[in-house]
This record gives sequence, structure tokens and C-alpha cells, in this order.
Amino acid sequence: MNYIDDLNKAFESRVRLGIMALLLVEDSVEFNTLKDALDLTDGNLASHIKALEKEAYIEVQKSFLGKKPNTRYAVTALGRAAFNEHLVALEALLKRIK
Repeated sequence: MNYIDDLNKAFESRVRLGIMALLLVEDSVEFNTLKDALDLTDGNLASHIKALEKEAYIEVQKSFLGKKPNTRYAVTALGRAAFNEHLVALEALLKRIK
């Protein structure tokens, strides 16, 4: 069995791992909170968010706070399942290496 094949390519990036980890802890997180927590530029975070959105692992929630636009992100059920499967595959890989 090749445990690397079970790893999800969408989560190979440390940034995407960080995004998913933060979103799994909170119901939803604002763009700037993610950016600050992961120490990223707007463009870098946006590109990783788009990749996760494309896979339908996260969803965008746009609203206004007064007249100010507010963008929040949340993990979808599909994203939660995919990330959990990825973590199981990582654990299996680590057990095999020991």
C-alpha cells in the first residue's frame, strides 16, 4: 500500500493546511483574520482560498457591516470530510515510518 497516494493534494501546501485548521476551529473566519494569523499577503491568501473554493472545501460568505464589505470563509461538509481523510492518511504514513 502506498500511503502517499492517500494524501490529498489540495492540502499539500502549509498555507492550505493552516487555512483549514483555522476554519475547523471556528464557524467562520474573516479574510483579514486569516491573513494576519498565517502572515500572508492579500494575493497569496486569495490564491490559496480560490484553490480550496474550487474543490468546494470552503465557502465564501459576503456581507456588509454598515457600509463596509465583510468577507468570511467557512469549511463545507465536503471540506471537513476531505481534511479528516487527509489527516488519517498522514497518521497512517507516520505510523508506517516508525
